[in-house]
Amino acid sequence: MIHFAAFLLIALLTLAGGLAAALLRNLVHCALSLTVTFAGLALFYLDLDAQFVGFSQILVYIGAVAILVVFAILLTRNASAPVDLNYSGGWRLGLVVSAAIFAVLGWAILKTPFVTPTSPAPQITVRQIGQALMGPMVLPLEIVAVLLTVALIGAVIVAMPEAKDAVKGGSQ
Repeated sequence: MIHFAAFLLIALLTLAGGLAAALLRNLVHCALSLTVTFAGLALFYLDLDAQFVGFSQILVYIGAVAILVVFAILLTRNASAPVDLNYSGGWRLGLVVSAAIFAVLGWAILKTPFVTPTSPAPQITVRQIGQALMGPMVLPLEIVAVLLTVALIGAVIVAMPEAKDAVKGGSQ
């Protein structure tokens, strides 16, 4: 019963964060709501005893991606001005399409037979994952780190104001 209550609380938190990220008008609040959604997903992973995936979700998505999004928004836009949204007439069609997709996915889930696994799940430890990341997977890991660093530097360069021409202003 306590496990089900925890699941419902995490589900409500995740859904509320996702809805707030989609519906709020202030872009910074949307980004922070997305961070709440990422935290809810991490709690789902931790609830399912997938500690490595849960803590990776916290480190990568909350600690890097969400903070990078917030910094990019704050560097490139005026965060205090709410964004005026102009809704087109096609939102009704989007609602119908999303309801149809939801219905098809729900039907597919309900018609899928439940199969219990015959072989036990592999027992992989965090140490084995760490050795794989620091062994044969170290090059892709470093490439991702460099890519995120280049993206942050690019966001800062794009957000910097244009420097006034010092030669032109100084000679007149």
